[in-house]
Amino acid sequence: MSPDAAQLYGVTEATWPPARTWSAGVWTLRDGAGGGKRASAATARGPVTDADIPQAEAAMREIGQHPLFMIRAGDSALDSLLDARGYARIDEVVMYTLPISQLTDKPMPRVTCFPIWEPLAIMLEIWAAGGIGPARIAVMERAAVKTGILARWNEKPAGVAFAAVHDSVVMVHAVEVLDQQRRLGVAEWMMRAAAFWGADQGASHVCVLCAVQNTAARALYTKLGFTETGRYHYRQLSE
Repeated sequence: MSPDAAQLYGVTEATWPPARTWSAGVWTLRDGAGGGKRASAATARGPVTDADIPQAEAAMREIGQHPLFMIRAGDSALDSLLDARGYARIDEVVMYTLPISQLTDKPMPRVTCFPIWEPLAIMLEIWAAGGIGPARIAVMERAAVKTGILARWNEKPAGVAFAAVHDSVVMVHAVEVLDQQRRLGVAEWMMRAAAFWGADQGASHVCVLCAVQNTAARALYTKLGFTETGRYHYRQLSE
């Protein structure tokens, strides 16, 4: 059975984990330790009133984070409350899924992609060039079942990705392709390599997250057969 949006929220958390998670009132709070919005945003565990919001705001400020909330399916009331408080809607994300067999139907070309963990220096360099620095590498380290994917094309390093498995889903994060190696099929082969690796870990589906405005990546995932399973966005208070 294909994963639904609720399952993928859990897979996202397990494969891109915060440094710390705790509960307060109706909230799940996260210390992202600089690992990005997914690892830092507060989420609601049930119905929220306007009176609940200051508790989450105070907890986030206490650890040095600006107030940030993830809005998932079923959170429309919270979305409206935050909007009324002046929170900006930012970064809508699409969750795409695909049965893993649809990415393992072609053999990998030899010497194209390599599952590697710990990351090699060249992998860290490519990630760094795409804005993925030590704090996000630390997020990857916290995932339980994981690998990096190093791609080579035309006998040169071409790109990297991070993949981790949870609840029978391999989720692919942090896909970066070097400028001079783009539009050559590198990202597709990295997705396929992640699928082969995930299948070896017992996964049945592949998932990838993509910002709505990233039209090139969304076109690739649609071409590969991925379908939209759900969306989420953030509400952030400007300070």
